Amino acid sequence: MAGIFGVFRNVVFLGWLCFGLASTTIAAGIWALQMTTTVAAMSAKAASTAVAHRKQLAKAVAKAKARLRRAVVAVPIAGVAAIGYFEEQDYQEWLEDHPEGTRQQYACEVASMTAEIADEVLQNLPERVRPGPETILGYMPECE
Repeated sequence: MAGIFGVFRNVVFLGWLCFGLASTTIAAGIWALQMTTTVAAMSAKAASTAVAHRKQLAKAVAKAKARLRRAVVAVPIAGVAAIGYFEEQDYQEWLEDHPEGTRQQYACEVASMTAEIADEVLQNLPERVRPGPETILGYMPECE
């Protein structure tokens, strides 16, 4: 009788152990699946944010380069009028994206982008004709 009771106790213990291990394995699998989907979603969001940022940065750089070209090739009288017109158009476009913005904020943003592009362009010049960084920075307006 004691032998049967011992076998019964071992079978119950092994059954309980198998059930516990199986349920733990299933729970860990579900948890791993949830974490995998979370990581995949976060990775996709980070990638889409990076792509959007690159596009926005490329657009800003293109505008700054175009502005710099227009300023460099400006003809005395007609060129000044054209620059004024183009700058006002650009300001109105900027104002749509920044409704609370002021002309001073716009000027600071344009100046910093133009300085970055000018620095990039000047780095391509030979060293003996390249002006110092203080030359460009001296023309920068005081911004917050």
